Amino acid sequence: MTADPMLRTQKAWPLEEAGKLADRLAKQGKTHALFQTGYGPSGLPHIGTFGEVARTSWVRHAFSQITGLPSRLLAFSDDMDGLRKAPDNVPNRELLLANLGKPLTKIPDPFGTHSSFGAHNNARLRAFLDAFGFDYEFASSTDYYSQGRFDQALLRMAEKHEEIRAIILPTLGPDRRATYSPFLPIHPITGVVMQVPMEEVRADGTLVWRDEEGQRFETPVTAGHCKAQWKADWALRWYALGVDYEMSGKDLIDSVRLSSAICRALGAEPPVNLTYELFLDETGQKISKSKGNGLTIDEWLRYAPPESLGQFMYNQPTRAKRLYFDVIPRAVDEYLQNAERGMATAMPELAANPAWHIHAGDIPQSAHSPLSFQTLLNLAAVSAAETPEDLWAFVRNYAPDTAPGTHPFLNVLVARAVAYCEDFVRPHLKPRIATAEERAGLEDLITRLQNNAAAIDAMPPGAERAKAIQDIIYDAGRREPFTTPNKDGSMGVGRGWFNALYQVLLGADEGPRFGSVIAAYGIARSISVIQAALAR
Repeated sequence: MTADPMLRTQKAWPLEEAGKLADRLAKQGKTHALFQTGYGPSGLPHIGTFGEVARTSWVRHAFSQITGLPSRLLAFSDDMDGLRKAPDNVPNRELLLANLGKPLTKIPDPFGTHSSFGAHNNARLRAFLDAFGFDYEFASSTDYYSQGRFDQALLRMAEKHEEIRAIILPTLGPDRRATYSPFLPIHPITGVVMQVPMEEVRADGTLVWRDEEGQRFETPVTAGHCKAQWKADWALRWYALGVDYEMSGKDLIDSVRLSSAICRALGAEPPVNLTYELFLDETGQKISKSKGNGLTIDEWLRYAPPESLGQFMYNQPTRAKRLYFDVIPRAVDEYLQNAERGMATAMPELAANPAWHIHAGDIPQSAHSPLSFQTLLNLAAVSAAETPEDLWAFVRNYAPDTAPGTHPFLNVLVARAVAYCEDFVRPHLKPRIATAEERAGLEDLITRLQNNAAAIDAMPPGAERAKAIQDIIYDAGRREPFTTPNKDGSMGVGRGWFNALYQVLLGADEGPRFGSVIAAYGIARSISVIQAALAR
């Protein structure tokens, strides 16, 4: 691949991250980059999983474009972790309760479809990542430990045992501090991952410890007979595999700091890290899987295409954002605008466009819609469309040359708009009564639309027709109390007129250019809507 270092001059956070990684590899003399994302497979993949892998993939693509160097993305599952509690939403829960403490890959699958509970959840993770087309290599903690891929690093950790303890101990309470070791031996009889103090950690990598019954064991750190505790395990992976880049959430800032110190103690430089902010719910509270106060990925995809979710994840990853249903329309329209702009932009400026990153440098020509998603939502609301077919009848008023078969992306947006409108728009629409001044303006708008209907209908569908209607709407609003002075001294139309249109006719506070809505809905039908509003 041809390298283009000049891309680093473009303002885009994946390029900035890729630049940091390029500097790291140049300093270390490496010619291949390893990216990593990690998962705890006791639960199912979620919208945060998508965000982390998507963001990492964008940095990876930017790195390849800047340097021309090869790279890999390792999706690492910590499936050797001991199960601490049994989820409530699984069948045969008693199977899990009877095996608490054991590695996930040593616990029977309560679903009865895989060799273990860990294998089941790993399969769900891989299917999730595959569904979005991510390019990755899957890695199992159980496999890496049992196959000896961490043996040398574990022996090194045994050598540095006291130094690593010294890093972690100041962060622990008195009781935990007295018993802490970075090693968790696997009980040779019960198979449980043991959290017990080490009586001795020998230089040859032998752990000496006792179980709850007082029985004494000598366990090698190698060949899957033990695993490392969380922060030490993270550092172990970085050290053993030579990980160059991994991002993580704000809740892991302390873990990154401690794991980085352990990695250095083992003798390696920790990877480049981006700390991304956590999502907030509609009230500004942190999203919690246990509370269920967030938005699931299935819910997002019911109301919008995955590209819009990519747009949401792309925007300012280091700032906290509300992740709730009302952010979806803006994300869709932002994506549409960026994709349209990207198709008309050449490199290197194109590399500053989010759509270029979302599509790995190849924005599809189909990523286009003659109507914004917000317009589709308003159109669905005013038309009371209950099915995509209903809404398509009105879309063709605006763009008669479109059809589901020839415009697949628009077809997706139409279907999503109907679903979103049904659940979130129509139930909250509360049109108000027009004031006397607003009534006069709306009556004038009816007259102007009637007088210009033939000329407008003769115009080609699309932006030109919508602009002509928008001009008529402006003219109808050039009256008190809606006028406002322009910079050149002339009188223009203020937001009050357009707010009145949305509040009186649709029951919404705002929306897209109203000319686009009327163009899509049709002159005759729009006049009927205005007349019905005035008759209330």
